[in-house]
Amino acid sequence: MKITVVCVGKIKEKFYRDAVSEYEKRLGRYCRLEFLEVSDEKTPDGAGRALEEQIKEKEGRRLLEKIREDAFVCTLEIEGKRLTSEGFAGWMEGLAVKGTSHIVFVIGGSLGLHESVRRRADMALSFSDMTFPHQLMRVILVEQIYRAFRIMQGAPYHK
Repeated sequence: MKITVVCVGKIKEKFYRDAVSEYEKRLGRYCRLEFLEVSDEKTPDGAGRALEEQIKEKEGRRLLEKIREDAFVCTLEIEGKRLTSEGFAGWMEGLAVKGTSHIVFVIGGSLGLHESVRRRADMALSFSDMTFPHQLMRVILVEQIYRAFRIMQGAPYHK
């Protein structure tokens, strides 16, 4: 299975990069994992709704350019579906059984995802009602993907 994480912006903090790198290594035996980053737009303090929508639209276009037509797309959104770790593993396993060979997870920028990206999604997933920095969300996502593969194998990691 191929898993692509398409995200806005770069990881600036070394400790986040190190954590993502560790899970990339661990996931190497289970899937092909790649990260595709698109540049983020600077949002001025006090930006109005119209400007914020323009920024999300620009970032959204960049994200959509990175998503292949044949991929199953899962956006990460506060309003998305909630799953337990076991439920997430079951969902991923179910996709594989149905023949899905490429999952794309999409992480938006600080303003969230443009509606065009949300419409492209096959599923919206939520990890919490809380908002996380998009750099930290990458770490949380790859850890949960690793946990899912371990659950599918019946390994004790996830307990």
